[in-house]
Amino acid sequence: MSLNKSILAELKQEMPHTRTTLSRVPFAEKPTWKPHDKSMEIGKLAKHLAHIPSWVTLTLTTDVLDFSKPNDATRDVKTTDELVQYFDENLAQGLELLSNATDELLLGDWTMRNGETIYFTMPRIAVLRSFVISHNIHHRAQLGVYLRLLDLPVPAIYGPSADEGSM
Repeated sequence: MSLNKSILAELKQEMPHTRTTLSRVPFAEKPTWKPHDKSMEIGKLAKHLAHIPSWVTLTLTTDVLDFSKPNDATRDVKTTDELVQYFDENLAQGLELLSNATDELLLGDWTMRNGETIYFTMPRIAVLRSFVISHNIHHRAQLGVYLRLLDLPVPAIYGPSADEGSM
């Protein structure tokens, strides 16, 4: 099996759950709500989560992300529907590119840095698993806690939730 098929399978397993979670965010009604002073606002967290699939494209089309240089910012969205559409567009573009990615490309190095400070250099396949998929799961879980605290239904993901009896 080619490496891209493995990563595609993981993305296709995880991303629908992320889409469902994003679809429950009261984006227009409570964009600045946060559960604690140290927490990120729900709107900012949701936009970040919707932006993460664009990193598939970034990882496959560049060799480095340098935070000392201007980079792609998240789109300004105002409603939950716009948030989900933004997520869908980012994911579709990434899946399209990934479906044609070669093993050679996926095994090639990719670097995250801030000027002279290098945070990491890893094969693109590792970046997709950690920086994209695991990062997505982490923030999706945070958003699930936000939903619970707002008394909104938390989706069933790896098993039933208190709100949904099945996956």
